Amino acid sequence: MRKIITVAIAAITTLLLQSCGAINWNQEAPYTQVMAWGAKGDQPGQFNDPTGIAVTATEVFVADARNSRIQVFDKNGNFRRSFGQDQLERPMNLSIANERLYVPDYFKDVVHVFSIDGRYLTAIESEDPFNSPAGASAFADGSLLVADTYGQRVVHVSTEGEIRNIWSGKGIWSGEFNYPTDVAISPKGGFYVADGYNDRVQQFNANGEYVRKWGGPFGLNIYGPFKGWFATVTSITVGPEGNVFVADFYNDRIQKFTSDGIYLTSFGNSSGKPGQTEIAVAVDGDGTVWTANFADNHIEKWRPKKK
Repeated sequence: MRKIITVAIAAITTLLLQSCGAINWNQEAPYTQVMAWGAKGDQPGQFNDPTGIAVTATEVFVADARNSRIQVFDKNGNFRRSFGQDQLERPMNLSIANERLYVPDYFKDVVHVFSIDGRYLTAIESEDPFNSPAGASAFADGSLLVADTYGQRVVHVSTEGEIRNIWSGKGIWSGEFNYPTDVAISPKGGFYVADGYNDRVQQFNANGEYVRKWGGPFGLNIYGPFKGWFATVTSITVGPEGNVFVADFYNDRIQKFTSDGIYLTSFGNSSGKPGQTEIAVAVDGDGTVWTANFADNHIEKWRPKKK
């Protein structure tokens, strides 16, 4: 028995050393912030709790949550337009696909759909109503995967709200969730779930089958500041090379992984006042990373640090 305990302690110690960096060093250089803009307020270019971000080739879209609007900027941070004040109540994580902007509304329990220029198109509901959706990602046919946060599930719905599949159940085991906050479809098929208060990412294949989870020891809802661990996952996206970027909210950082969950690097800003910073993440076609800084009401632009 003593030998078994000794081996277990050694295994746990090794895992902790790897996580804190004694063995598992960064595989890539961190990113450097090259631009930031914004301040708290309700005027153009100001924010009151930004909670989501998405980008096109020329523009940056921000979910300005407590101002109940979407703001749009060029890539230099210049304000272009805002919209959604008549439709939105609490916009959350944003995604763009099929020349449309998808906006989950945490309070209205729908996913709003806008054209890129801000015209309101429709609201996608579910035949089994959503309960505070926080993230959505669209397939080529317009159907959606929705992270239904208080529903403790991920739902695949058609544009008419017909349910095609559900992954559900509150818990820590594989395929279960604890307030999922976002979902990202992989260009190679399958999808990733930001499993918010389980402090982990879960990966599913193109057939909807569970593949793996990562974040803390065995991905079992153990939070911490170490590399590859999380303290509340709030946003997830897939970059142009298939890497996975995750907003690690209470650790004030973005973490970057390979498509199968191998840690690469992390970066972010710590707030100089109470509150957490990096809440949402988007990645450009050229690999530039854009983040929403919740505490400081900033939008930030990041590029890989030059060697």
